[in-house]
Amino acid sequence: MAQLDHTHDPTLESWVVSANGHSDFPIQNLPLGIFSPAGGAPRGGVAIGDRILDLSAALAAGLFTGEAARAAEAASGPVLNQFLALGAGPRQALRLRLSELLKTGSSNQGRVEPCLHVASDCTLHLPARIGDYTDFYVGIHHATNVGKQFRPDNPLLPNYKYVPIGYHGRASSIRPSGVPVRRPRGQTKPPDASEPGFGPSRRLDYELELGVWMGPGNELGTPIDIGKASEHVGGFCLLNDWSARDIQAWEYQPLGPFLAKNFASTVSAWMVTPEALAPFRIPQPSRPEGDPAPLPYLTEEADRREGALDLELEVLLLTPGMREKGLPPHRLALSNARHMYWTVAQMVTHHTSNGCNLQPGDLLGTGTISGPDQSSCGSILEATLGGKSPISLASGEERRFLEDGDEVILRARGRRNGFAPVGFGECRAVILPAG
Repeated sequence: MAQLDHTHDPTLESWVVSANGHSDFPIQNLPLGIFSPAGGAPRGGVAIGDRILDLSAALAAGLFTGEAARAAEAASGPVLNQFLALGAGPRQALRLRLSELLKTGSSNQGRVEPCLHVASDCTLHLPARIGDYTDFYVGIHHATNVGKQFRPDNPLLPNYKYVPIGYHGRASSIRPSGVPVRRPRGQTKPPDASEPGFGPSRRLDYELELGVWMGPGNELGTPIDIGKASEHVGGFCLLNDWSARDIQAWEYQPLGPFLAKNFASTVSAWMVTPEALAPFRIPQPSRPEGDPAPLPYLTEEADRREGALDLELEVLLLTPGMREKGLPPHRLALSNARHMYWTVAQMVTHHTSNGCNLQPGDLLGTGTISGPDQSSCGSILEATLGGKSPISLASGEERRFLEDGDEVILRARGRRNGFAPVGFGECRAVILPAG
C-alpha cells in the first residue's frame, strides 16, 4: 500500500497559483495523462491546477535524474503503458521530484514554467493503450437493487458473497471524457411483444464506476497473491460503463451482456496514482452478520486494514432543456467508493487466481457503485425503479432513461480532515442519436 509522506502535507502549496485550493488538481494530487497542445502530438503530462506540465519538455530541460528521470521518460510518450510497467518505485520517485519542482519556493520555477501548458487549450486522450478490459460487480447495493427488480425474494444470487463477480469486456470502444456516445441499436423484446425487433435502445443508462489501471503484469499461469496485489495497481480513474438495459434484458441469458455494453465506455482522462489516494485508504467495511468470510486466498490483514477507499462519487445530468434555460446540471446521485463489497486487491487477486495474466494498461471496472438509499443510486435503472418513477428536473423535463442530447457527468473526490481534497477531473459525454 502507498504510504503517507511530505507530499501529502495539506499546507503544501504550489507556485502554480491555480493549484492552491483547486477542487481536483492541487499539488497533493499530480495525476498523469496524455495530452496534446494545439498543433502538437500526444505526449505525457501532469495536471497541476489549470495547467499541464509537459514531461518530455521537462525531461529535455534536465529537471529529472535517476529513477525519476526513468519514470519521466517512460511517461513522456503517446501512451503510459511503459510507465505503468515500471511499478511503484519509479512512480514514487517521479512524484517526489514533481512535488519538489512545483512547490512554492522551488529554485527550479524558472526552468519549469516554459514546460507548462494551459489545460483548456489542450486535448486529452486515453492515458494508455488498453489491451484488455474486465468489468466487476462489487457494488453490493447496486447488485441488490437490480436483483430486487427481477428477483424480489432473492435479489443476490448465492455466489455473490463468495466470488468477486466479473466478466471480460472489450477495450476497443473505450473513449476519454468529452467524446460523444452514439445511442446503440440492437434487438429488444418488450414484455408485451411476441417477437423481438431491431432498433435504437429506448432504455439507455449510465453506470457510476471506478476504473483501475493495471501496472506491472503477471506471467500467464502465475497468480497474484493478495498481499502483492497493490503492487500491480498503477492508477485510478472514473468509468461510465454505459448500458442499454432493453437490449441487455433480451440478450444476456445465458452468457451475460454483449451488445448492451460493448458500444461504449467513457473514462476520465487523468490517472490518479495510488500515492495520491493514500490519505483516503480506510478499513474494509465489516460484513453484515451472517455473511461468509472471504476464502483464504482473498484474505489478508493489510487489505482488511486499509484496502477500501473513501471517495465521494457523484453523477450529474445536463439535458437540452436545461442548457436552453441556463440551468446548472442536476445531481442524480452522491455515492461513495466505501460501498464496494470487495476491495481492489481482491479483484486483482481473484482475476489472476486461475493463472490469467494481466498486462500494463489493462483496465478493470468496479461495476456500479451505489449507496444504501435512493439518493445514491449509481444508475438510472435504480433511481427510477426501472422507469416506473421518473426523475423531475428544474427545466420541467422528466427522465425515466437517458434521451438524445443528455450529457452525463461523473465526478470523484477524496476528502479527509487534515488533508487536501484530491479529485479525478470529470468523466462526461453527450448522447448522440442512433446512426
